[in-house]
Amino acid sequence: MSAIVKGKIGKNCKIGEGVIIGEDVVIGDNCIIEPYAIITGYTIIGNNNHIYSHAVLGSEPQDLKYKGEKTKLIIGNNNKIREFTLINPGTLGGGGVTKIGDDNLLMGYVHVAHDVKIGNNCILANAATLAGHVELEDYVVIGGMTPIHQFVKIGESAMVAGASAVSQDIPPYCLAEGNRAKVRGLNLTGLRRRFSDRKIIDELKKAYKELFLSKRPIKEVAKELLNSQNPYVRHLAEFIINSKRGIPYDREM
Repeated sequence: MSAIVKGKIGKNCKIGEGVIIGEDVVIGDNCIIEPYAIITGYTIIGNNNHIYSHAVLGSEPQDLKYKGEKTKLIIGNNNKIREFTLINPGTLGGGGVTKIGDDNLLMGYVHVAHDVKIGNNCILANAATLAGHVELEDYVVIGGMTPIHQFVKIGESAMVAGASAVSQDIPPYCLAEGNRAKVRGLNLTGLRRRFSDRKIIDELKKAYKELFLSKRPIKEVAKELLNSQNPYVRHLAEFIINSKRGIPYDREM
């Protein structure tokens, strides 16, 4: 079965057998589209992306309110989107755009629903599922078989363990686990991989203890941490203060 290509394709792209690319699709340079992948809708894909076999990008949102509006899916550069992954475009109620940044790995059977925002350098393991309006900051890792509730936000360099179920916001730099997932500590492995300056990690450890182990109201402590000279500590504090779904943690931990 030959490929059906109606959209705009950049330079040096490789299109596999049975691929279907819709007329409103725009794909950048040096992309690889493996056999039987489908890219449809108003989808814009950057450069150097690898879309694996049977992935479906840009199909209608799984939202009963969607009535065929011209909403978008935007994918950046250098992403790997593995087999049978499903990514939906946005809806009018969520801003009209699902957006994925650069250098991400989405493993097999991942689902990214409508109006989701994914930053850069994230890893979503097999069968992770992001409901509508979820937001992942940079360097987030989601373990396999983990569902994320709609409107949840997960902060940068956070890690969610496999087979968890996330219904509240997970702060930056933290490790979360369980059904329902709770904050269990700092994501020290991820922090050591990302930061060569040990002082950054030590200051985040201190901030974590003040936030989660001091028995004081978490947002009260976060407001004090806004005065920190460390931008990562300030970001952690701002995230907690601005959380809309709340931070899941055990007050007796």
